[in-house]
Amino acid sequence: MPLIQPPMLTHGGTHPARVMRMMIRDLARGSQGVTEANDLKVRQLSTPGSAVRVGDGSSIIRGASWGQGAYTQYNVGDTIVPIAPTGSTGRSDLLLHRIMDPEYEGNLDPSSDDIGYFYVVPNVSSTASGPPAGMTAIPLARIDIPPNTATITDSMIRDLRRIANPRRERRLYTAFPGSKQSLLYSDNRWYTWPAAARWTIPVPDWAVNVKAITTLAGLRMDSADVYATMQQCFGPIKGQDTVIDDDQGRNVRRSTVVLADSLGVTAAMRGTNQVLYVQTLMSKAETGNLAVDGGTSLICDVEFNEGVI
Repeated sequence: MPLIQPPMLTHGGTHPARVMRMMIRDLARGSQGVTEANDLKVRQLSTPGSAVRVGDGSSIIRGASWGQGAYTQYNVGDTIVPIAPTGSTGRSDLLLHRIMDPEYEGNLDPSSDDIGYFYVVPNVSSTASGPPAGMTAIPLARIDIPPNTATITDSMIRDLRRIANPRRERRLYTAFPGSKQSLLYSDNRWYTWPAAARWTIPVPDWAVNVKAITTLAGLRMDSADVYATMQQCFGPIKGQDTVIDDDQGRNVRRSTVVLADSLGVTAAMRGTNQVLYVQTLMSKAETGNLAVDGGTSLICDVEFNEGVI
């Protein structure tokens, strides 16, 4: 196929619609889906009934044919989509945001017909998660309806949305203890330690999860064998336990400990500052001590990710 002429945004040129669609595709990096976390969310009606509502938002829909490009469309306010009742057997319906461009399929007239619309594919598999092959559309939800049901509730709606280009934000934090801070053989209680492993972190208002890795390089052990448990805490959320099980006796030694978690970000945390810190429990099973000092480096690697909500 020859190059499509003229190149986009050439003064005096006349551009086919496909050139703009290809630009949308390029800017979206070939991805498709909703634009942001809450876009085009499918919910029950305010008073549940025989329909669902699709909320505000926009999407990018990649054409099913090669070279078709991608479409973008906005929904302002709730759109009501009827759902047929079931009989003696249950049914699953797939709700799509569909584009039917007459250049590629159908015979709708863009000047008078809605060629972008919400479309229900009835009686799909109970595991269906994508549109039929060859259809220019993205999935929004699958509605799994029990037998003899005419009222759709949120419990029947399985969210299938994906963000076309989810945002990520990664930051690196460091700390270096200025003096020796010890945690002695203790009493099976949690302590906020080491004190230097504490950072105030801004949470993006779009984040739905966070991956956090705290590395304690040059962690000091002495006096006897050490058995301890460490965990990261991010605001009100506690991470997974990581065990330090050291059987090297009385000599002074150093080790590197890595704490890693993937944690959900609650709505209350978004757009706020949250403290990430480390807490440690020293077991009575062994009598060795832990310490950080000028030979210890503390590194915290934090990455926030966007997803649908």
